[in-house]
Amino acid sequence: MLPVRINQLFISALLTLTAVPLASADINSAMSSMENAANPLLLLNSSQGNIYIELFPDEAPENIQNILDLTAGNVPLFDEDGNESLLPYYDGVRFHRVIPGFVVQAGSPVLHQLGAPQRRLNDEINADFLGMNAMPAVNPDGTFHPVLNVTSEASFANAVLRPLYRDMNIDAAGDVQRRQYDISDRIRGMTVKDVLENQGYRYTYAGPSRAVTRGVVALANKGPDSNGPEFFIALQDAPWLTGRHTVIGRIVEGMSVIDSIGRFAIDPLQDLRSAAVIYSAERVN
Repeated sequence: MLPVRINQLFISALLTLTAVPLASADINSAMSSMENAANPLLLLNSSQGNIYIELFPDEAPENIQNILDLTAGNVPLFDEDGNESLLPYYDGVRFHRVIPGFVVQAGSPVLHQLGAPQRRLNDEINADFLGMNAMPAVNPDGTFHPVLNVTSEASFANAVLRPLYRDMNIDAAGDVQRRQYDISDRIRGMTVKDVLENQGYRYTYAGPSRAVTRGVVALANKGPDSNGPEFFIALQDAPWLTGRHTVIGRIVEGMSVIDSIGRFAIDPLQDLRSAAVIYSAERVN
């Protein structure tokens, strides 16, 4: 029999006493909705109701193991003073960032009361499996592929030009003028994968990957190969995040709970008292 945590007893008592109706999610229907019954099934017991996440170890094995270790309390956490603790990471954290119609996000190491894990893991994304190696960066009409999210001159400069200049060893205005035709030819011959690799993303060829679509759970990051405990859940299809964020799972039960959490914007720089709380997280299969 698994040990009962004291916080779980407190949560049970709290839920018994509260008069607020919570959305329900059932473990049996969650398991029946899984793509592979052998995959880990994670239960997030939140202030809005239960959320079941099927994890995909065949697609992101190192990052999935890290999430499971954090959930079980097997990863040391260090505060600003270097003090170490070893407790289940996600118990008590909030959905600290909510953008209605886009994402809900949780697990921020910056906001965690016990500190942060020191490990940062590489991306586990197979761009070729996603077909990004065959997606032309530039459409026939001269616009950019929507995955690249190039919507302005500034985003074109940041997403395409500056990384390309680094790759071509161009560091002066004179070089740009002299090599403008080479630059134009390179851009028109690039794939989406080429553009993202110039930005620093490095892709794997092992295992499948999937796009960021509604209900997908993926890791938040600060750029290539900076994965930690923070994750987001997509409220809508978000192709511009595909190839930039390692997908770790999908919601198999409790998407109505996520939609409820996602109705009201939460800014992590403002008051978080109204943010939904993850009371506990555990693997249930």
